[in-house]
Amino acid sequence: MSKKKKKESDPKVHEELKGFKMEINSFGEISSTLPIDKINEFLNKNVEDKKLKDRDDLQDS
Repeated sequence: MSKKKKKESDPKVHEELKGFKMEINSFGEISSTLPIDKINEFLNKNVEDKKLKDRDDLQDS
């Protein structure tokens, strides 16, 4: 029996991140199709930081 080949398709992503792809080149450098600032902005808005959630000295923005 031969191995089944994986279908190469685009992964499911959030609407705000359409077209987002990350690749690692032969030197081990990570490159993406979106600027890191936009990725960080998305993560800050949509993901709660577990280490910071119980701190009283931080204000929600």
